[in-house]
Amino acid sequence: QVQLVESGGGLVQPGGSLTLSCTASGYTLRSNPMSWHRQFPGKERELVAGIGSDGSMIYSIDSVKGRFTVSRDDAKNSVFLRMDNLKPEDTAVYFCNRWNYFWPWGQGTQVTVSS
Repeated sequence: QVQLVESGGGLVQPGGSLTLSCTASGYTLRSNPMSWHRQFPGKERELVAGIGSDGSMIYSIDSVKGRFTVSRDDAKNSVFLRMDNLKPEDTAVYFCNRWNYFWPWGQGTQVTVSS
Protein backbone atom coordinates (compact mmCIF):
# COMPACT_ATOMS: atom_id res chain seq x y z
CA GLN A 1 0.00 0.00 0.00
CA VAL A 2 1.49 3.31 -1.08
CA GLN A 3 1.34 6.13 1.42
CA LEU A 4 2.05 9.73 0.49
CA VAL A 5 2.85 12.24 3.21
CA GLU A 6 2.99 15.94 2.42
CA SER A 7 4.60 18.46 4.76
CA GLY A 8 6.07 21.94 4.87
CA GLY A 9 2.94 24.04 4.67
CA GLY A 10 2.18 26.94 6.94
CA LEU A 11 1.31 30.59 7.17
CA VAL A 12 3.39 32.94 5.05
CA GLN A 13 3.07 36.58 4.07
CA PRO A 14 2.44 37.61 0.48
CA GLY A 15 5.71 37.59 -1.42
CA GLY A 16 7.16 34.94 0.84
CA SER A 17 8.39 31.44 0.03
CA LEU A 18 7.74 27.89 1.15
CA THR A 19 9.07 24.50 0.13
CA LEU A 20 6.68 21.59 0.39
CA SER A 21 7.87 18.01 0.68
CA CYS A 22 6.18 14.78 -0.27
CA THR A 23 7.60 11.46 0.84
CA ALA A 24 6.32 8.10 -0.31
CA SER A 25 6.40 4.78 1.48
CA GLY A 26 5.48 1.38 0.17
CA TYR A 27 6.60 2.13 -3.39
CA THR A 28 9.56 3.71 -5.10
CA LEU A 29 9.06 7.03 -6.85
CA ARG A 30 11.96 6.33 -9.18
CA SER A 31 10.88 6.21 -12.84
CA ASN A 32 7.49 7.72 -11.99
CA PRO A 33 6.57 11.18 -13.22
CA MET A 34 5.04 13.01 -10.25
CA SER A 35 2.69 15.91 -9.75
CA TRP A 36 1.52 18.49 -7.26
CA HIS A 37 -2.12 19.43 -6.89
CA ARG A 38 -4.04 21.88 -4.74
CA GLN A 39 -7.54 22.16 -3.47
CA PHE A 40 -9.37 25.36 -2.57
CA PRO A 41 -12.21 25.19 -0.04
CA GLY A 42 -15.32 23.79 -1.66
CA LYS A 43 -13.54 23.17 -4.98
CA GLU A 44 -12.20 20.20 -6.88
CA ARG A 45 -8.53 19.36 -6.58
CA GLU A 46 -6.53 20.93 -9.44
CA LEU A 47 -3.22 20.04 -11.04
CA VAL A 48 -0.51 22.61 -10.32
CA ALA A 49 2.73 21.22 -11.74
CA GLY A 50 4.44 18.01 -12.79
CA ILE A 51 7.95 16.62 -12.94
CA GLY A 52 9.29 13.90 -15.19
CA SER A 53 11.20 10.87 -14.05
CA ASP A 54 14.36 12.62 -15.28
CA GLY A 55 13.81 15.60 -12.99
CA SER A 56 12.61 18.03 -15.64
CA MET A 57 9.44 19.99 -15.08
CA ILE A 58 6.84 18.78 -17.53
CA TYR A 59 3.94 21.06 -16.70
CA SER A 60 2.81 24.00 -14.63
CA ILE A 61 -0.35 26.04 -14.71
CA ASP A 62 -0.05 29.61 -15.96
CA SER A 63 -0.74 31.18 -12.59
CA VAL A 64 2.36 29.61 -11.01
CA LYS A 65 4.82 29.78 -13.93
CA GLY A 66 8.01 31.45 -12.85
CA ARG A 67 7.06 31.13 -9.16
CA PHE A 68 6.72 27.40 -8.44
CA THR A 69 9.40 24.79 -9.11
CA VAL A 70 9.12 21.03 -8.72
CA SER A 71 12.14 18.92 -7.90
CA ARG A 72 12.75 15.38 -6.74
CA ASP A 73 15.24 13.31 -4.80
CA ASP A 74 14.75 9.66 -5.66
CA ALA A 75 17.27 8.60 -3.03
CA LYS A 76 14.91 10.07 -0.43
CA ASN A 77 11.82 8.86 -2.29
CA SER A 78 10.59 12.44 -2.20
CA VAL A 79 9.40 15.27 -4.39
CA PHE A 80 9.37 18.94 -3.52
CA LEU A 81 7.46 22.06 -4.49
CA ARG A 82 9.35 25.30 -4.10
CA MET A 83 6.92 28.21 -4.04
CA ASP A 84 8.22 31.76 -4.37
CA ASN A 85 6.46 35.13 -4.47
CA LEU A 86 3.39 33.56 -2.89
CA LYS A 87 0.04 35.27 -3.35
CA PRO A 88 -3.14 35.09 -1.27
CA GLU A 89 -4.78 33.17 -4.13
CA ASP A 90 -2.25 30.36 -3.60
CA THR A 91 -3.93 29.58 -0.28
CA ALA A 92 -5.02 25.94 -0.51
CA VAL A 93 -4.27 22.42 0.65
CA TYR A 94 -1.46 20.96 -1.44
CA PHE A 95 -1.12 17.31 -2.41
CA CYS A 96 1.34 15.23 -4.38
CA ASN A 97 0.71 12.11 -6.44
CA ARG A 98 1.89 10.27 -9.49
CA TRP A 99 1.43 12.11 -12.79
CA ASN A 100 -1.20 9.57 -13.81
CA TYR A 101 -2.69 6.38 -12.36
CA PHE A 102 -3.04 8.07 -9.00
CA TRP A 103 -2.17 6.38 -5.76
CA PRO A 104 -4.36 6.95 -2.69
CA TRP A 105 -4.20 10.63 -1.78
CA GLY A 106 -2.39 11.78 1.32
CA GLN A 107 -3.91 14.30 3.68
CA GLY A 108 -2.10 17.22 2.11
CA THR A 109 -0.47 20.22 3.69
CA GLN A 110 -2.18 23.55 4.25
CA VAL A 111 -0.62 26.67 2.75
CA THR A 112 -2.04 29.99 3.88
CA VAL A 113 -0.81 33.22 2.33
CA SER A 114 -1.94 36.21 4.33
CA SER A 115 -0.63 39.38 5.88
